[in-house]
Amino acid sequence: MVVEILSRIQFAFSIGFHILFPTLNLGLAVFLVIMEATWLKTRNPLYLTICKFWTKIFALTFGMGVVSGIVLAYQIGTNFGPFIAHFGNVLGALFAYETLTAFFLEAGFLGVMLFGWQRVPPGLHFLATLLVAIGTTISAFWIMSANSWMQTPSGYELVNGKYIVENWLNVVFNPSFIPRYIHMVLASYVTTSFVVAAVASYFLLKNKHIKIAQACLSFAMWSALVLVPLQIVIGDTVGLVVHRYQPLKTAAMEANWETERGAPLVLIAWPSQEEQK
Repeated sequence: MVVEILSRIQFAFSIGFHILFPTLNLGLAVFLVIMEATWLKTRNPLYLTICKFWTKIFALTFGMGVVSGIVLAYQIGTNFGPFIAHFGNVLGALFAYETLTAFFLEAGFLGVMLFGWQRVPPGLHFLATLLVAIGTTISAFWIMSANSWMQTPSGYELVNGKYIVENWLNVVFNPSFIPRYIHMVLASYVTTSFVVAAVASYFLLKNKHIKIAQACLSFAMWSALVLVPLQIVIGDTVGLVVHRYQPLKTAAMEANWETERGAPLVLIAWPSQEEQK
């Protein structure tokens, strides 16, 4: 029992640290595509400066995401060996697809995106940036598919104690995948909006790079104005999916110990495990 708790704590710390970087990567890639497209259309050097600045941040977060993600892959096997022995035939394939279709695409064009400003035509550089953004989005697709399958497994059959894929479409597009994937993508965009806004606000407070900071802050705030309400709506949808397919999880989140119809909605509570109320 102690080993299990320690394994969970270690994995929770690792995944909590890791998710910071791909979340920012996913949103920053789209932000860079928009800024570079704006520069190509207007030829305003302001947007080129913004692209070059945030590309450096993207490269840093990309590297950290890769390194911390490799640790997670090992920990799944070392900390939860019996689990992966049963479910590895499904999850291992989904993780492999993420590497083959997304990571190779990102890594392949990242070099052009970082070092190609003076070496390739502007249109080709924009294509590289776009492909990196597509790669990050595909990466989220496969990871969220694997994560969602663990919540609502489907498309499998149990053979000799191991879960074998019966239908790949049902595995990938399991019942909770679509809303959870959209929720994760929007979360990344919202996160990026506020990170960009925070950096821009810092420069404004320091009275530095005023025009660049104003452009970034304006874009970030308008983005947040659109994205946050959308995230609230899709977040509610995810909650309803959890309630439909994992009612015990909903009960646990709202500290309902007794099965009942018409259970009250609990928004704020201090659950007591001892008193079970």
